[in-house]
Amino acid sequence: MSIYQRGKKKIWWARFTGPDGERIHESSKTTDRRAAQEWHDALKAKRWREARMGDRPARLWNDAVVQWLKETSHKRTHDEDIAKLRWLDRFWRDWPLERITRAEVQRVGAFKAEESSPATANRYLALVRAILTRACKVWEWLDRAPAVTLYPEPKRRVRWLTREEADRLVAALPPHLAAMAVFALATGLRESNVTGLLWAQIDLRRCHAWIHPDQAKARKAIAVPLNADALAVLRAQIGQHEEYVFTYRGRPVTRTTDSAWYKALDRCGIEDFRWHDLRHTWASWLVQSGCSLQRLMELGGWSNYETVLKYAHLAPGDLAEEARRIERQPAMPGIRRVK
Repeated sequence: MSIYQRGKKKIWWARFTGPDGERIHESSKTTDRRAAQEWHDALKAKRWREARMGDRPARLWNDAVVQWLKETSHKRTHDEDIAKLRWLDRFWRDWPLERITRAEVQRVGAFKAEESSPATANRYLALVRAILTRACKVWEWLDRAPAVTLYPEPKRRVRWLTREEADRLVAALPPHLAAMAVFALATGLRESNVTGLLWAQIDLRRCHAWIHPDQAKARKAIAVPLNADALAVLRAQIGQHEEYVFTYRGRPVTRTTDSAWYKALDRCGIEDFRWHDLRHTWASWLVQSGCSLQRLMELGGWSNYETVLKYAHLAPGDLAEEARRIERQPAMPGIRRVK
């Protein structure tokens, strides 16, 4: 029998063997026998055209999402992708990929930009663009991928603290966050690398720690030299947990920017400051103290030189030395030398 009923709701199902030998077993999602039979006949004809005439199977957005998550499960941002795709599900669930045009993508992007911000919308648009591009060029589900335009984003200035501001912030934080903040300021490690730091990654005798490639954003191992500030923090953590360095009430810390963090910022009068800006502060202090951008790139584990150029303006000493190379001696005619 090509269609049959099953379950308490008496839904009609189709069961047949396709022209390529594949066993087809799908629900018609209806209790109407005539509608189910028509659906079965159309499905059977569709499978025949795909197998014998080379018609491309109609793929849904859902299919692309499943395939994307399967192929990118190794990404550090895998969980973030899942959250974004859940939000997008409200718009394109059960939509054929061909219906997701450039205008449709920009419409959804505009909705997200209004709901949050253009910068946040760009993260969603970039993910959609990546999925549709792969559906076209890799999976061959589309003839062409729609062009996706991102919103212009102003370059964010580097936010960093002075030594005095950093001291005030550390003093205002609860002990467990203060320890992590001091360690971040001493090493420049990202939040996830601080919260997930294990004792197995530390050699106190050699004053050295390391971040494994699978823990690093650039997927490269990072050597972390430990200065006196970092060592003092680590020694104070000894005995609190067998495996993790930083804990709170016996458990590893998974989130740093909680209410305690924001209350400390309010008490200090520090505005527009994220936990990641501790890394900017570390880099800014290093450059101001004479560290070259090349060495900074190695210490911070950045993958390209462009990333560290945003700190170049904080090292005027080296630039002033270069500027003096073309000084005129004596001064140009008609110019009084400033005493």
